Amino acid sequence: MASTHLCHLISRPPQGRTVSFKPLTAKPAGISLPSHKHVGNNRSLAVRTQTQLKWALRLSIVDQSPPTSTIDMKQLVNFLYDDLPHLFDDQGIDRTGYDDQVKFRDPITKHDSIGGYLFNISLLKNLFRPDFQLHWVKQTGPYEITTRWTMVLSFILLPWKPELVFTGTSVMGVNPATGKFCSHLDFWDSIQKNDFFSLEGLWDVIKQLRIYKTPDLETPKYQILKRTANYEVRKYRPFIVVETNGDKLSGSSGFNDVAGYIFGKNSTMEKIPMTTPVFTQAFDADKSEVSIQVVLPLEKEMSSLPDPDQEGISLRKVEGGIAAVSKFSGKPMEDIVQEKEKVLRSNLIRDGLKPKTGCLLARYNDPGRTWSFLMEERSTNMAGGVFAGLVP
Repeated sequence: MASTHLCHLISRPPQGRTVSFKPLTAKPAGISLPSHKHVGNNRSLAVRTQTQLKWALRLSIVDQSPPTSTIDMKQLVNFLYDDLPHLFDDQGIDRTGYDDQVKFRDPITKHDSIGGYLFNISLLKNLFRPDFQLHWVKQTGPYEITTRWTMVLSFILLPWKPELVFTGTSVMGVNPATGKFCSHLDFWDSIQKNDFFSLEGLWDVIKQLRIYKTPDLETPKYQILKRTANYEVRKYRPFIVVETNGDKLSGSSGFNDVAGYIFGKNSTMEKIPMTTPVFTQAFDADKSEVSIQVVLPLEKEMSSLPDPDQEGISLRKVEGGIAAVSKFSGKPMEDIVQEKEKVLRSNLIRDGLKPKTGCLLARYNDPGRTWSFLMEERSTNMAGGVFAGLVP
């Protein structure tokens, strides 16, 4: 199934990736680092320039092609699976797994000791209340392990507590003399220039500190698998919608009917709490077949919901799945929505993904201050087709 394909692409390292951490005594010809930019692209872990390559090589003394190896890399992979989930909790990481002079780099941070490494973790923990989500850990070289992760940071010092999201990979170098980690390089999916110090990386942080507000209402739950400069890849949990026919993506035809259902126009006259956003979904390329939908509270089950008492209104369970999302603010006029969908589709195809026919627009109230976002349909095993198939 297509959703399985996408998860597989996100959860595997690219084939043929080799990183040598030898000292730079000669031009590093023949060393290939495929790009971090793309999900499902065989260049998805590359450093893009010769300068970045040299920077990466200088970070470790690890020789990736020694004659023999006595390090149990599988055990180190399992160590990271057990250890990294404790990165920001009270237990913390096991510092005995790291060299005293472990070298850490991300686009805006640099440390060259275990003390600095632990200080950086403590700083993030105290300022941002991080939610670290580990997706996978895999060996990608004789003395190299790569991880993929999502980190959500809530900046508690600002009154509006903005949420910052970063996704990417970490390349962990292992010292063959000690069997401990001696280098840690972070690469963010959202920027091109990942070498320290990256002004692009700093700007990516600043942009996420802006003031914005969405209604304080329940919304479908999802996990961000990848955040790029242009879109997010999300994994949604199941939810239920009440829906009827609409007229166009940006239209409101049928909204009063589905809203009436939650306001008590149903078989038991039950009033159901409001949620957000309101969806309009196009099922065909011409966007002539459109549905308008209101999400029902997540604790509701199909068996416990009252029946609609109006013809043309129906309940449907959306089984969840993978979606690509492009966020934008302002009033979503039809020409704007069409252009956003075109750009999103173009970006997905450029990045090696093939979205299927149709798209889904989500709208919040107060459009001058809040987000709208466009969701490309992505997964064939979705009930009702809310997220349609994706072919890599």
